[in-house]
Amino acid sequence: MIAALDMASVFIFALTGALVASRAQLDIVGFLFVASLTAVGGGTLRDVLLNRDAVFWVADPAILWAAAIPAVLVFFTAHLLESRLTVLTWLDACALAVAVPAGVAVALSLGQPAGVILIMGVSTGCFGGLMRDVVCNEVPLVLKQGELYVTCAFAGAGAAIIALQFGLDEQLGLILCGLTTLALRAGSLAFGWRLPVYKARAPRR
Repeated sequence: MIAALDMASVFIFALTGALVASRAQLDIVGFLFVASLTAVGGGTLRDVLLNRDAVFWVADPAILWAAAIPAVLVFFTAHLLESRLTVLTWLDACALAVAVPAGVAVALSLGQPAGVILIMGVSTGCFGGLMRDVVCNEVPLVLKQGELYVTCAFAGAGAAIIALQFGLDEQLGLILCGLTTLALRAGSLAFGWRLPVYKARAPRR
């Protein structure tokens, strides 16, 4: 389950990284770099923080092909898309819904407490995309004003923890995690769901 989730999140996040590279008009090496950074960034941070025996893509280098192939594919086909930004945001939502359960699953397999599980789910889901946007000088999706992103990852990981507390099977908990994350992120994109944002006010005298 962990290997499958990691592979799927790497593939989809690599697509988003390559699409951002296309918007920045990078060369093929740039595509490969940004796609790989996006694909493995969150999982690498997770594995380093959890002190796993080996970072997931070091333990299984074949995972890097799941980042390289989408990069090359997008390099030759991105011009066919009517709106790369729209495709990017929806693919990113799907990637988030896979990466958060991957982070939760790894933390669970190592017997971590609920707080660590929550943070690992959020970190795995969010940091690859954050690195991608910062490197390519884009406004990070994670930080866009009021938009549900980290909230979706937090809610998804929390749903998994609550499900396990009520005795649900771990796989069902991970499925619930992914569905919760995707539902909230899709709602944010499709219906404009937002969190209230801070607005500066004149100080009272």
